[in-house]
Amino acid sequence: MASLKDVEQVADDLSALVDQLRREIKNNASFDRLVQLADEISEHADEAAGTFSTVNDALMSRLNELKGGTRGSGSGSVSGSARAKARS
Repeated sequence: MASLKDVEQVADDLSALVDQLRREIKNNASFDRLVQLADEISEHADEAAGTFSTVNDALMSRLNELKGGTRGSGSGSVSGSARAKARS
């Protein structure tokens, strides 16, 4: 299972990519390079959202188990809205 430590690594990677993007803009980089960096940033952001969603699903499942509910009860709607918020 993904962890918040994984998200921290993704955030570090995102930060480095954004710094790289800024340097490229200041150094009159080609649009091809800017597009490449923007794509990498997008992929890392999607990875962070997916990790948050996975952690949220696991936590909601555990909370439902502790409440005495069935394993799948209600977690789908919560995780679905969390995933939608993470991607927006």
